[in-house]
Amino acid sequence: MTIHVVLPAYNEAESLPNLLDRFCRLPANDRSNLSIYVINDGSTDDTRKIAATFDNKLVLQVLDHKKNMGLGQAVQTGIRAILQSAADDDLMVLMDADDTHDPALIGTLEEQIHAGADISIASRFVAGGDDSTAPYFRRMLSRGAALCFRAAVPMDKNVRDFTSGYRAYRVSLLRRAVDHWGERLVEERGFACMVELLLKLRYCKPKITEVPMYLEYDRKHGESKIRILRTIFQYLKLALRDRLSPPPTRDI
Repeated sequence: MTIHVVLPAYNEAESLPNLLDRFCRLPANDRSNLSIYVINDGSTDDTRKIAATFDNKLVLQVLDHKKNMGLGQAVQTGIRAILQSAADDDLMVLMDADDTHDPALIGTLEEQIHAGADISIASRFVAGGDDSTAPYFRRMLSRGAALCFRAAVPMDKNVRDFTSGYRAYRVSLLRRAVDHWGERLVEERGFACMVELLLKLRYCKPKITEVPMYLEYDRKHGESKIRILRTIFQYLKLALRDRLSPPPTRDI
């Protein structure tokens, strides 16, 4: 099994080398089956140059957007690239590139997939999870979104953290979803794309689990790229669109 790690990156020249160094420090057995894709989303700093310096230390490739297209399109690019070569039994792990996610947790996510899950979420909201280092408004936004979507959307009761950017997906699940939605699998450009992907994948009837994550926001360099009011609007629009859109007419 290969674990394909997707790192959407926009102007992460300060944080990305620290994250990739953490991958290099993983035990050899834990990184031997990792294949890393840095999605350089139109960065204007040295993100691409820095990522490329690790291609002799890790199995890593950089995929470029000529201009900034947003997190959603970076995720879509990563999924499309993986499906070109991945086996159905492989995993895709999606992580933030700002060094707030610990690569050592990949092994725990992998164990969940081996145990039968189709999606495993690194969650701040289960026992042992923690996001206390994040700014107050970021924390309230994540909790508000979780409450909103749990109330408004029929979803696996195991899902508590709808907005976590750290997840593992079974490749066969993603392939089925792309076969149905194609380029429409991820339409949201911003942070709401993480919720959108989860909402669409629920029609594939996946088994979803969560594992505790300690969000290391204090390791982040530079300003947050999230815009609180814009993201709230995107979440509300997404919830309304989900309620008004008919479900797929056939099994996925």
